[in-house]
Amino acid sequence: MKSTLFNMVAVLFTITLIASAGVGAVNMITEEPIAAAKAAATTAAVANVLPEFEQNQVSEQEIDGMSIKVYTATSGEDVVGYAVESMTKSGFGGAIRMMVGFLPDGKIFNVNVLEQAETPGLGTKMCDEGNALISSIKDKDADELKFSVKKDGGELDALTAATISSRAYYDAVARAHQAFLVASGQKAWADGITSATASAENNEGEAAQKGGKDE
Repeated sequence: MKSTLFNMVAVLFTITLIASAGVGAVNMITEEPIAAAKAAATTAAVANVLPEFEQNQVSEQEIDGMSIKVYTATSGEDVVGYAVESMTKSGFGGAIRMMVGFLPDGKIFNVNVLEQAETPGLGTKMCDEGNALISSIKDKDADELKFSVKKDGGELDALTAATISSRAYYDAVARAHQAFLVASGQKAWADGITSATASAENNEGEAAQKGGKDE
């Protein structure tokens, strides 16, 4: 009996050891390609949200407890724009990461959503070219925008049946704007995003989650 139990434990231990080694080996093999793919996606996103440039310099800020990277793009000695890798944690499906491009005068040049887990066919439309969210802010002076949807008394459009996702999108853009102001020397530090609609968003988010919808 003792011998059988010992053999069983030994076999289980061996299987666990082999499985762990296999997982570790797979991680080692895939870690570098994944990192390279992520770096390539970031490089492409920077190029997509800014006019042509020759080089860029990366800096990092912490806003609302989140790490925000700023890519200051230059051509010769002239700054042509700032690409800000921003994020929000208030999406319907969780965190949303995006690259927001600002021209030196503060106009929003373009936005590229890098990561999101929103409701398919609703919040995911934030990735579509020419969607209502980007159309509301593109080529506009960020200093003159109140990053709030019309439902909350703002002037910006929301995605149909995806107000929570729309709020989160603008929250990330607003945080990117704060980082831009610091990087461009217009402010000494970022104020952070207090989100005046946070309580409404949380209440609606809870109700929507129960119904399985993004509203």
